[in-house]
Amino acid sequence: MIDLSAYLKKMLSTSGLSGYEDPIRKIIREAWEPLTDELSLSRIGSLHGLKKGRGEEPRRRVLISAHMDAIGMMVTDIQDGLMRITGIGGIDHRILPGQPVIVHGREDLPGVVIQPPSFLLPKNAGTGPVAMKHLLVDVGLRQDDAAKKVRVGDLVSYAQEPIELTGDAMSGHTLDNRVSVAATTLCLEALQDRAHGWDVWAVASVQEEETLGGALTSPFDIRPDIAIVIDVCFAKGPEANDWRNLPFGKGVGLGYGPNIHPGLYDLFEKKAKALEIPYDRDLMPKMSGTDAMAVQIVAEGIPCAVLGIPLRYMHTPVETVSIKDIQRAGRLMAEVIADLGPDTLEQIRWEE
Repeated sequence: MIDLSAYLKKMLSTSGLSGYEDPIRKIIREAWEPLTDELSLSRIGSLHGLKKGRGEEPRRRVLISAHMDAIGMMVTDIQDGLMRITGIGGIDHRILPGQPVIVHGREDLPGVVIQPPSFLLPKNAGTGPVAMKHLLVDVGLRQDDAAKKVRVGDLVSYAQEPIELTGDAMSGHTLDNRVSVAATTLCLEALQDRAHGWDVWAVASVQEEETLGGALTSPFDIRPDIAIVIDVCFAKGPEANDWRNLPFGKGVGLGYGPNIHPGLYDLFEKKAKALEIPYDRDLMPKMSGTDAMAVQIVAEGIPCAVLGIPLRYMHTPVETVSIKDIQRAGRLMAEVIADLGPDTLEQIRWEE
């Protein structure tokens, strides 16, 4: 049985920025290998895990898409041994000063993001949050030594260690979306003891934070009949208490909007009620901000469900999530998949 906390900590202590996912992919491959019948890579690096169903061939296919890439930074210049940076993905520059980081140069170098004193900044740049173009990374090297070990284009990732909080919660960077990879792993583990008729394709997709490249390409290869996209969603907290935020630690979010097929929403809602798994309707009146934006429109179109794990402080090094909600998401996916039968597609067609 997977030690969820240990597995999460291992993933959160590994880099894998959008477009550069190799380090995290190795960890996921190791976890998925005993839980799947086949593992393969897409042409752009998404990890595909196939768990074969027991139905008669040709079997229907369900895809689970959980992106494995993370936000981070890239070196754009080296001045006096200090590195200028730009963002990969949605970086909030307000939280960067003082953050521990790792510069992935010719070797991994521990560093810190520093903010020059206001009198050294251009006029008007020293009031309020300092823009990323003025921030620097210090790894403790002089210019000549830094130039030997770091190049423009090298990656910079967060180095904040994950923290287990009270109340069965965990805090750390890149919980978006490593928690969904963890939930997918729990789903695959649960299906070891459950008969399921459909083939299950688990996909740890690449580049969600920048291009949606994995979500646009893997479904072309797999051609699923339906897809489950699992990602984080916004949890309630200070100044975050309107309809866009869900209760923290009190259940999963079921996406509801144009990226989601209403028949699949109903399927998940009925199963959550039957199992007494707490959930909330996660309103997505426009784009969902998930892989579903791409998966839904691949080929002839793929019916999608979106499952959300409520998370606080999105895109910061202290993202916080409830361990119980990860477990709930994994169980709900497994139970829905176990119930997929030969006539399920008839239940999720658009009304003519």
